[in-house]
Amino acid sequence: MKTEHNKRRTFSTVIGGALAVSLASVLWGFDGIVLTPNLHDLDVGFVVFVLHLIPFALMQPFFYKKYRELVRHSWKETGSMFLVSLFGGALGTVCIVKSLFLVNFNHLSAIVLLQKLQPIFAIILAAIFLKERMKSSFALWATLAIVAGYFLTFGLNLPQVDASQNMLHAALFALLAAFSFGASTVFSKLSLNSFSFSSATFFRYGFATLIMLVYMLFTWKWTQFQSVTTLNWLIIALICTTTGGGAIFLYYYGLRKIKAMTSTILELFFPISAVVFDYFFNNTKLTPLQWTAAALMLFCVFMVNRKKH
Repeated sequence: MKTEHNKRRTFSTVIGGALAVSLASVLWGFDGIVLTPNLHDLDVGFVVFVLHLIPFALMQPFFYKKYRELVRHSWKETGSMFLVSLFGGALGTVCIVKSLFLVNFNHLSAIVLLQKLQPIFAIILAAIFLKERMKSSFALWATLAIVAGYFLTFGLNLPQVDASQNMLHAALFALLAAFSFGASTVFSKLSLNSFSFSSATFFRYGFATLIMLVYMLFTWKWTQFQSVTTLNWLIIALICTTTGGGAIFLYYYGLRKIKAMTSTILELFFPISAVVFDYFFNNTKLTPLQWTAAALMLFCVFMVNRKKH
């Protein structure tokens, strides 16, 4: 009887974790297609600063005692947490937001799909910094994924800078975002050995806010506050409470309850939902070649993760 109860409890726990990761992935797809592009009339750095400042401020009443933990950690551990914030919080977010702004509501799903190359960069950086071994088949799947990403973005044409769409620049920023998020994943492995999940989330937002504060001070973008419309504030509030901080908490809640391989599969709801949202909200349709390239790229990324786990 007790064994049967434990089985049911384990099953419900796994289902709950799977639903949390799936919902977080769909929220990220919604954010990239519907929410963030609506802030295109604001400065990119200002947007990233506000999107970190507000959640960090909201965390203060709950996590203010976390500041004491910094004293207990070594410079190396704190430095790793800072690098997570630098790459995953500041640089990665700036690059993907800039990429979404550049395409002017065109090719949004292609840009979001390109970001899914993140695991490839993460594995390469893990081999360099963490001395993790790469499987012999990694080079094949990684190369195929990058080639598929090219055809997804440019089709059969050579890359050209189009003044009205800036697709080449947007694609480069998306790849830089994938690299930055991949680097953040690697440094997270170092920092999460000493920081709890709640502490890591708190300090990630805190360090990222400080980094973007430096940007604000040097570029003097404070005047942007006067340019923020009521609609902008509404979008920012939605991102901070749902697709931003809310989605991150959902994702890590689910990640603790399911296997890494299961998470890898469920995270595909992110690009899939992005394509669906892009169709319904922007009437954007991928060409047959783009569909083929997207399917191949996601399959290669899946195989890379499968070999890893």
